[in-house]
Amino acid sequence: MKEDYIEQIYAGWLGKIIGIRLGAPVEGWTYQKIRDIYGELRGYPVSYKNFAADDDSNGPLFYLRALEDSGKGTGLEPQDVGNALLNYAPYEHGFFWWGGYGNSTEHTAYLNLYHGIPAPQSGSIRQNGSTVAEQIGGQIFIDTWGLVCPGEPDRAALFAKNAASVTHDGNGVYGGIFVAVCESYAFVEKDIRKVIEKGLSYIPSDCEYSRAVRDIMAFYDRRPQDWRECFDYIHDNWGYDRYPGNCHIIPNICVMILGLLYGQGDFSRTLLITTMCGWDTDCNAGNVGALMGVICGLDGIDYDTWRRPINDFLACSSTMGSMNIMDIPYGALYIARQAYLLDGQEAPEPWRTIFDQRIDSCHFELPGSTHAMKIRAEGGDGQRFESSLSNTNESAASGSRSLKFSVNHCQLLDKIYVYKQTYYLPDDFSDSRYDPGFSPIAYPGQTLHGSIYLPSYSYGVKVCLYAKDAYTGKVQYSQPADLETGSWKELAFTIPDYPGAVIGEVGFLAEPVGNGFTDPAFDGPLGQDMDFCGLVDDLYVDGQASYTIDFALSYTDVWTPMHKEVSQLVRWKGLLYLQDGQLNLSGSDQALAITGSHKMKDYRAEFTLTPVTGSCHMAAVRVQGAMRYYAAALMPDGRAAILKKVPNRLITLAQTQLDWKEGSDITIRVEVEKDQIRAQIGSALLECQDKDHPYLNGAVGIGCISGHTQCGTIHIGKLGV
Repeated sequence: MKEDYIEQIYAGWLGKIIGIRLGAPVEGWTYQKIRDIYGELRGYPVSYKNFAADDDSNGPLFYLRALEDSGKGTGLEPQDVGNALLNYAPYEHGFFWWGGYGNSTEHTAYLNLYHGIPAPQSGSIRQNGSTVAEQIGGQIFIDTWGLVCPGEPDRAALFAKNAASVTHDGNGVYGGIFVAVCESYAFVEKDIRKVIEKGLSYIPSDCEYSRAVRDIMAFYDRRPQDWRECFDYIHDNWGYDRYPGNCHIIPNICVMILGLLYGQGDFSRTLLITTMCGWDTDCNAGNVGALMGVICGLDGIDYDTWRRPINDFLACSSTMGSMNIMDIPYGALYIARQAYLLDGQEAPEPWRTIFDQRIDSCHFELPGSTHAMKIRAEGGDGQRFESSLSNTNESAASGSRSLKFSVNHCQLLDKIYVYKQTYYLPDDFSDSRYDPGFSPIAYPGQTLHGSIYLPSYSYGVKVCLYAKDAYTGKVQYSQPADLETGSWKELAFTIPDYPGAVIGEVGFLAEPVGNGFTDPAFDGPLGQDMDFCGLVDDLYVDGQASYTIDFALSYTDVWTPMHKEVSQLVRWKGLLYLQDGQLNLSGSDQALAITGSHKMKDYRAEFTLTPVTGSCHMAAVRVQGAMRYYAAALMPDGRAAILKKVPNRLITLAQTQLDWKEGSDITIRVEVEKDQIRAQIGSALLECQDKDHPYLNGAVGIGCISGHTQCGTIHIGKLGV
């Protein structure tokens, strides 16, 4: 794989997110409604505090994880993608549209898989009928299969066929193949007409999808001047009235081809035209945005119009709360790492180190990237505070790029925070779109790292690293260090634990040291405004977390009357709530709630549980989703066991007798070290080794089957401590 493809993958994934955000506010609108209300779109029609989760980005990211989870590489099969769907999609909430069996294509396929109907039968016409099977999802969730195969359209077509067939069939699968092949081929071919022809060459020439695409191409050849004429033609000949279901794939691919042709190779024009046509606007603009991102590259995406409002942030709504706080560079590099693995190649530096050691760090190596970093000031004259953040190649602590911050009108008592948000609350968003839920991405006990640099033309500062609680606002600092101009300073800070801690942001705190006394270049009076700037690089956390969740100190995050989350937890299935200082989880069959970081490897976890009713109560570790975890469990008939969850079943790894009772508190301690699991469940001691594709990392959770479990505390810590 060519190193240049890494940047193109970033541009493609960025284009996907831009298109989703552009189209989301007008999703489902008609052409006429968009024209009446907005006229000619020239950018995002709506501003958001932060854009909440979206199905169009959830699906591509989490379906792709089937490559890593299955370990099959190019041998990936439809059921592997089906397992990823079961693992990462919460049961009937969030992630995508749960419109009911036989109405929502994805909901239908999910329930088929959940109840044992394998893929690809789960998405087939034979199982679900053509109306359900040929809706738009076959192409909207497919972009990552093209991006992970740069310049490899044969591989992209195979992956796309296998992935799309989990939920779709017929034209729904053809659309997935077409889009993935186009995006793969765009890495080596920039002529949009040739790219479209390449995509068509992989699907039957006589299918409805091919006929629709070629008809719009022919109309463009006859009337290339006015895209609105072309949309009138689509409306009359390929419109929604001609196809059953909620969102059929055929009218929407016609709109996508219109946008690609009339956009004439310009990123902005292509996305705007596509969106102004209406119908499934976020899906269409998302697909077109991914393709045009690859073709145009980062230089072809206007920064102020498209990139600055997003600031590289992406919220998701999977079962894994720590994966739901994401930046766009992480998504791009995850795709790129998988592409290198598929090619059997090792990435060059600095990418190799980033892939292997800190893929989710703020490294700024991708041009224009900000990793969702922010800046604010406290104290001084807040009315006059002006700041900026920008990616730069001026200097770097590692690699070749960093993030430059500048502050104007900064008086001597101002505190400048340059930071990454590590947990999000409902007030951070404008809505509850696709119902996201979060676990922090930084924890007490972990070590925060970061490097900072002041150029020679800036003032000196005292600087430290800090962590701030999301709920109380409590800030904890490292020892401040004097920072001299002209050299990089590497800092480290182990985040302390305290009752109820939920780390909401981490970063750098810089405070001017009063150069007016010592710097001969500063000849103004005391109190005069100071303007200064700095560079930051390589902000990340590592090490094993060590902290306690006391549910008596926890919060309920209220998004809407129908969307409530217990702080730090994400619910897969069941009823989850706080009452009388306890976490309560109940379910009619399986129930599971997950917290902590998916990156944790070897650790110990201690749970205080009360089995209220039911015959199975679980303290889960190494949780990688709803279908991948270990659990120390209270079992029926007076047993205790270590269980392993695999898709749709629990495997007993070890068990013993234990006289446990409903209503009686019990302490469960679990240690995981490499492929070893050790558990003390009340007085019972169990130990086992998992040699069959062991789970080597993951979060923690609480589960039960057909019952009700309470939990008072969860402590997570280092082995041997």
